[in-house]
Amino acid sequence: MDRDELAPVVEAIRTADSVVAMTGAGVSTASGIPDFRSEDGIWNEYDPNDFHISRFRTDPEGFWRERVRMIEEAFGGDVEPNAAHEALAGLEADGHLETLITQNVDGLHQEAGSEDPIEIHGNGQRVVCTGCERRSGVDPIMDRVRDGETPPACERCGDVLKPDVVLFGERLPEHELFRAQSAARSADVFLAIGSSLTVEPAASLPRRAYENGGTLCIVNLDRTELSERAAFDFRSDVTEVLPRVEESL
Repeated sequence: MDRDELAPVVEAIRTADSVVAMTGAGVSTASGIPDFRSEDGIWNEYDPNDFHISRFRTDPEGFWRERVRMIEEAFGGDVEPNAAHEALAGLEADGHLETLITQNVDGLHQEAGSEDPIEIHGNGQRVVCTGCERRSGVDPIMDRVRDGETPPACERCGDVLKPDVVLFGERLPEHELFRAQSAARSADVFLAIGSSLTVEPAASLPRRAYENGGTLCIVNLDRTELSERAAFDFRSDVTEVLPRVEESL
């Protein structure tokens, strides 16, 4: 894809008062993180019911053992931000991106330099206490589970720790969802990046932007349900498109 093809998008971003981006699994897979719902996705290897909130409540010991095994097998090895993460952080630093929303829970946007992404599905690099709601890093907790502490308990109040992500059967965090909806509603340009736009309520955000007069731009390898409504629909690698957009701006 050359700069001429991207020129209209670049101009739309340049002249917009509010640019919002939402990222999905297609941004993380470029860093070597498997997605969840494709033919080779995680849910073909693991039973999603094992990670349901009801399983966590009734069998926290088994939940945590399975969670650690899944993380080790599916997410083993070091992963780093890729060119798409870095381009989005650059757009934000240069004042071209007002709000970043992500469906991903890997924390790579922060590692790339994004200041305050709205994490509508939480962050797998943290745990949260089910009692006092204290948050802390996940790595020491994983070690404690490996050493036999199942379920891991909060050192402050003694209640069970939970991954700070939205499990099956849980509602999205209200504050983050409200922020995301408000940003989408006021967006002059909405960039939907690496998302199939099938998981609700995240999929409703670009639709909300479009219905409120925003210019919708989709960057995804496959067609999405909103492709027909998008002003720009690039079936391309996010790690190629976004750096070129940033360079042009």
